[in-house]
This record gives sequence, structure tokens and C-alpha cells, in this order.
Amino acid sequence: MQDKASSDFKATLKGWQQRTDAAIDALLPSPQTRPGVLHQAMLYSLKAGGKRLRPVLVLAGHALFPNANDPLPAAVAVECLHTYTLIHDDLPCMDDSDLRRGHATCHKQFDEETALLAGDSLLTYAFYLLADAYGKSIPAIAIQLVRDLADASGSQKLVGGQMEDLLGERTNERTPEKLDYIHHNKTAELIMAALVMGVRLTGANEAQIAQAADIGKHMGLAFQVIDDILDATSDAATLGKPSGNDEKLGKLTYVSLYGLAESRKRAHELSEKAVSAARALGGNNTFLIDLIRSMENRMS
Repeated sequence: MQDKASSDFKATLKGWQQRTDAAIDALLPSPQTRPGVLHQAMLYSLKAGGKRLRPVLVLAGHALFPNANDPLPAAVAVECLHTYTLIHDDLPCMDDSDLRRGHATCHKQFDEETALLAGDSLLTYAFYLLADAYGKSIPAIAIQLVRDLADASGSQKLVGGQMEDLLGERTNERTPEKLDYIHHNKTAELIMAALVMGVRLTGANEAQIAQAADIGKHMGLAFQVIDDILDATSDAATLGKPSGNDEKLGKLTYVSLYGLAESRKRAHELSEKAVSAARALGGNNTFLIDLIRSMENRMS
């Protein structure tokens, strides 16, 4: 039974990743749209691969309860916003990375100025997609979706977490409170928002939305702890991006503060909390639970 569940999970995951890729082609401006180089840069980074975790979470949340709404514009919107953060994180003024998802980073493939503008464009396009796709058909939910994504990605959460991460490099402040703030805001908030947005599209009630947020929070924190572990233990070929960067940049990570053994324990505890919350939410949650388990055991 376990083998069948694993096979079903992999097939569903691949199918949803492919649907996301097709929706990116359908919903983004073509590379011929003027100015061509800007749209080429946007699509270059969007289509560079990756796990598509955040759009898949939108689709997983949407699949929990029966509904007729199309989740793909929301899934692509979340991926647009996520990709903007990656482009900007890789810039020389930030992490100065040459490799992302096994390919040259946007500023290496094009140039710094184009990469900066591609990131800006993906950020704004995310909110256009939500308004355009849902504003007329389900306006009340559309407003909530825009708020979910804007709240998760603003100065007090995702961008704020990035700022605290940079400040940590400069001041060498290494406290559990600061680490929790960075992990929760820089990573977990957007993962949480992706799942919440998918569930919101089902017409779920506020109690169900709160339960979805709880799943996403624990899943997002586990994801970042595992990221810290992989940066310390894996290699660039496996990760698709430079390894050992956290240590080189003096970043505050779970590994640097607690060590590998405690980090692995923490990742498992957080994953189990996410699974328990997914079971409590109910619905068609088999895929979501399998996804949580797979993310705990990922290699990249």
C-alpha cells in the first residue's frame, strides 16, 4: 500500500509541476513582448526549474475541498513572487551567487540591471494575476488572496526577514530569537501563504484557513531548517546552487547555532507538527501529508 501511495504521490506531484509550467507559458508575457530582453529574463528565471513547492502547495490546498475555482493563476502568482526574491537574493549586493537551480543566475545570464528589473516585474505581475483572474468572478476572495500574498511578502515578513538576515551578517548577533524571526518571516510566511491561498479558493471558513496556516507555518520552518542542513552538507551539483554559502557569508542558521544533529531533530519535529495539523484539517489531505514527508527527506 505504501508503494502505491508513493507512486500516486509522485505522479500527482509531476502532473501539478507540469500544469504550473504550462500556466506560466500561458499567463506570462511572451519573450517577444516589448521590451523583449526584460520578458526573456523574467521567463528565464521562472523556467529555470526547481521544485515548484509553493505553486504545488496552492494546488494541494485547493484540492482539499470540492470547488470550481481555477487555482493556477494563484499558483503562478506565488511562483512569480518567489522567483523575484531569488533573483534579488542572488544579486552581487546580496548573496552574490553565480548559480541557481543548476543554471547561471539571472544577473549572470543577462546583467545586474536587467535582473533587478526582472525581479521588480515579477513582483508586480503576481498581484496583477490575482486581480485579473479573480477580481470579477470572486471579488471578495480575490481581495483576500491579494492581502495574503502582500502580507506574507512585505516589510514585516519576507522582506523584513531578509533584512534581519543581512543585519545578522553585519552584527554577528546569533540568538535563538533572531534565528526564529528570520526563518519564520524569510521562508515560512510565503510557504504558509501559498497553502492558505489554495484553501481560500475552496471557499473554506476561517477556522479551516487558520488550520491551513498552522500546517504551512510548520512546513515552512521545517523547509528552512532542512535548507540550512543541505547548505552545510551537500554539494553544488546536488543543490543546483553554491553550497557552503551560509558559512562563507557568516549567516545565522540552525546548523551554525545548534549543530547538525539538533537541526535534523528539529526538522523532524516540525514536519510531524505539520502532518498532525494536516490530519486535523481533513479533506483530501493524502497528497499534502505525503508532500510534507517528502520535503523532510529531500536532497536539494
